[in-house]
Amino acid sequence: MTETPVCVLGLGLIGGSLMRAAAAAGREVFGYNRSVDGVQGAQFDGFDATAALDDALSRAADTGALIVLAVPMPALGVMLEHIRATAPDCALTDVISVKGAVLAQVESAGLRARFVGGHPMTGTAHSGWSAGDKDLFAGTPWVVAVDDGVDSEVWAMVAQLALDCRAFVVPARSDEHDAAAAAISHLPHLLAETLAATASEVPLAFALAAGSFRDGTRVAATAPDLVRAMCEANSEQLLTGLDRSIELLTRAREHLAAHASVADLVEAGHAARIRYDSFSRPDILAVTIGAPGWREELAAAGRAGGVIRSALPVRDSRE
Repeated sequence: MTETPVCVLGLGLIGGSLMRAAAAAGREVFGYNRSVDGVQGAQFDGFDATAALDDALSRAADTGALIVLAVPMPALGVMLEHIRATAPDCALTDVISVKGAVLAQVESAGLRARFVGGHPMTGTAHSGWSAGDKDLFAGTPWVVAVDDGVDSEVWAMVAQLALDCRAFVVPARSDEHDAAAAAISHLPHLLAETLAATASEVPLAFALAAGSFRDGTRVAATAPDLVRAMCEANSEQLLTGLDRSIELLTRAREHLAAHASVADLVEAGHAARIRYDSFSRPDILAVTIGAPGWREELAAAGRAGGVIRSALPVRDSRE
């Protein structure tokens, strides 16, 4: 499994970090980037990169590589067209922060049979090849989708890539991933933007700002086009979290306007944070990939907090 070459399409923060991490694990890895500057940066650092997309995909087809889509959501459709034309039989995954919208486009392109969605739950506010880090994924969750019909061989291949990058694997269905990502990633981005924009309107605010403001607005430094893409692609799930946040804040405002306590919100938030700090991640050990019901077993285990830290056994099955 570890001998499967890896073809990374997009060498920004995540794609560039993946290329570095896979190479450090001894994987054969090559990649494409639209920006010539990014390609030259990768080549200068000793990596195999090109600005010729079809050349990269032809090589992927010839070597049976696992193709990793590491491009922004708006560029996904064009990438899938090229893959369908040049490397339709390659195993395919992605590292995009929404899963349902990606799955729909992959299915529309006729590439679902060899696709398993993925999402490394990590990042920084920086972008581009120079922002990459081979240690970015170490000790972090990497979602590998267990949607209906996913191929066991491809699933094991994607999970192994995540493990080789030193992440731990969280199995999840795409719709459940998107609901969770809306709550812990996309909503925080909008709240950080709101906090930063609100503070900017208050004289003296930036002069006094310290740790709580810095931490609360960290992700507001992310490139705006990336934030827009992830939030807009997951709008249906994000609306639920936004509605709940607005409800809680409205209630707090009403209490403050009546000179009443906001203890309910403060104590509930504090308790939730304490639960997060002590959240258990038990190892998933007793599932064989490809056995009857394996997808459902993994989805249930992931839902309960289970994670995969080492490769699970794989049975040759298309069940």
